[in-house]
Amino acid sequence: MGKSKSKASSSDGMPLMGLLKPAVGVAAALAGYYFLQGIQTEIPRVDVTDELALRETFFGEGQGKNYVVLCSTIKADTQKQPPVSSVFLDAQYEYGSASSNAEFVLLDCQHELPSGNTVAERFKLDLKKRPTIFVSGKVGPPKQIPQKHLKTGAMLTKLLKGMLEPHAAKIENTKDLKSKCLNKPMCGLLLKGGKPEAYVKDAVSNLLGAYPDIQFASVDTTVLLLANLEEYLPEYESGQHRFVLFKKVSGGLEVGDKDKDAEGSGRLVTSILPLEDPSISYGAINTLIKKAQSGSSKPTKLPMLPSIKTRTKKLEEAERKKRERIRGQKDKARKKKQTEQAPPGMFAENDGSKEGRKAERDRRRQEHLKNNNIKPKTPEEIAEMERKRRARMEEEAAKWKIGGEDVGDEGEPVGEGDEEDLDFDDDGEEEFVDMDDGNDDEDVLDLD
Repeated sequence: MGKSKSKASSSDGMPLMGLLKPAVGVAAALAGYYFLQGIQTEIPRVDVTDELALRETFFGEGQGKNYVVLCSTIKADTQKQPPVSSVFLDAQYEYGSASSNAEFVLLDCQHELPSGNTVAERFKLDLKKRPTIFVSGKVGPPKQIPQKHLKTGAMLTKLLKGMLEPHAAKIENTKDLKSKCLNKPMCGLLLKGGKPEAYVKDAVSNLLGAYPDIQFASVDTTVLLLANLEEYLPEYESGQHRFVLFKKVSGGLEVGDKDKDAEGSGRLVTSILPLEDPSISYGAINTLIKKAQSGSSKPTKLPMLPSIKTRTKKLEEAERKKRERIRGQKDKARKKKQTEQAPPGMFAENDGSKEGRKAERDRRRQEHLKNNNIKPKTPEEIAEMERKRRARMEEEAAKWKIGGEDVGDEGEPVGEGDEEDLDFDDDGEEEFVDMDDGNDDEDVLDLD
């Protein structure tokens, strides 16, 4: 008895059956969990004989949804549903039930298409990597998920959130800027001046949901500088965020295509509409996008595409000078426009200065000549007028010129002996007129 008892026990005295029963119970519970979970979720299977259903699953043609597809082939001899991957079930439970961004479906990837290739051959799916899961639909043609993301359902869920949920693209170099933002029909770029605050993150998150067709991106301008763009935006300040909306004009990244008239061919050209409001909020950016979409605000066409460079003091100084040069050009254009739109009798540039008054006189002179149909004189006419003026001056000078015979002896006063020119009476005495002629007594005031 004691001998048989020792065989049924382990070395430490714990019965072996005590270890096996819990393990069997856990395995049975897990199997039942996944089985019941598969029944409850009722994962649909795509009908491979329906061409429209296949195109909707592969390319999103129709309802325009995204799909997470598990390759699952039903064997002809058994006609039974093969077991569903636990990773796929966990992701469907965690992500599919909480989000409407994708539908989880099953598909026979060994089905032969009308072209003669199977689904796996058509989209280059490796069926040897199990489970074989791919993402397709609105997001694009089928793209197989790498094995490193299929170890657990949580890892697959995290990947699906990054692939299918709208999020702002991260810009780190010029290549990212062109492919992720500039080549899109419309792109909103957040230039971070530091760590974004919670309200900024909320604003961008709400914009992603409100405008799914617009690409949003962000770039850290504390270490990076956007050449050929900074001069059009408010000047960089540490901790201050900026926002600019890109609107594609023409062209694309594919240069040198044979079909030059095709959409997206030719050099990429874009335009910008910067946010002048210093506060980054959902309302301000939403208004900016509405104006761009309605055409009420005209974007500025960029002569050169922006590029990403490392921020240095030398580049900052160069951008500052470029900014001042562009500001001067804008001021000059604005003054010219004001001059053309100035009402009659007023001159926009007459600010009271010497130059402004001179410009006003010139303007009035030109207006007078135009109203009286007076043609400007030629240089020959001006020279003739000057010759006649000098001749008149010489004639007037000759009239006032004193000859030598009219001058007396040296020391003799001029005009001496010409007494006859003075006004005297017949006795040779100068006539005196008494202005007070009359009774002097009448001029005395009687104070009594």
